Amino acid sequence: MTNITVGVLALQGAFYEHVQLLKQAATTASATDNVSKAQWEFVEVRTPQELARCDALVLPGGESTTMSLVAARSNLLEPLRDFVKVYRKPTWGTCAGLILLAESANRTKKGGQELIGGLDVRVNRNHFGRQTESFQAPLDLPFLGPDEPAFPAVFIRAPVVEKLLPHHEGIQVGEAKLDDTVVAPSRHADSEAALAAMEDHVQVLATLPGTAAKIACESDPEKETGDIIAVKQGNVFGTSFHPELTADARIHLWWLRQVEESVRKRNEKH
Repeated sequence: MTNITVGVLALQGAFYEHVQLLKQAATTASATDNVSKAQWEFVEVRTPQELARCDALVLPGGESTTMSLVAARSNLLEPLRDFVKVYRKPTWGTCAGLILLAESANRTKKGGQELIGGLDVRVNRNHFGRQTESFQAPLDLPFLGPDEPAFPAVFIRAPVVEKLLPHHEGIQVGEAKLDDTVVAPSRHADSEAALAAMEDHVQVLATLPGTAAKIACESDPEKETGDIIAVKQGNVFGTSFHPELTADARIHLWWLRQVEESVRKRNEKH
């Protein structure tokens, strides 16, 4: 049996709720999965030492600017960048976490927001407006499996992915030239296992029907689709909405299975 430690960044935001749903998902996995079962441990992460124990990490919803400032003051910002982009360990960001994991974020004054990076996307912060304009929407999430009921997604001052960016080993230079836009610093994978966890393209896993948006790097740039609200690129997964603010653990269960597979492959490389 494989021992896997999953951390939840606990500097600000809905970290407690994530821990509870992760525990619920692990219990479901233990009861239903016929494949090899992991021994899960879930920990709150506030220090570099706690992060170093983790095989995977969740960045919760909350306030991304506050999280980045507290992470910097706690000497966690650089270890977080290494965790995601150098060691390429599985990382999931919800809402504010998605902003932190983007390679580019707009509506941001330079110096006011630090990014971790890992997803070759530009996010539009607070795309849906103020907190009073928060809403819930039933989402069709095909990655959860066929014939799954709609997921009750909660959007609170949520970002969206407004552009998929070409993959660069360095920083997104073109994005850095845009006004009110910040970009993540460059980092390079450090091992064969880390390189194997990378992907040079972003998978769009879910969109919000009814709101038109353009995906700039599609073959047909004029094609309209819904706002992009869930993406995955290699070891990094991001959602605009807050699964942790529901009683539905299906996305947490799906992600834990992704983590277990990633840890298995990483162990085979060593």
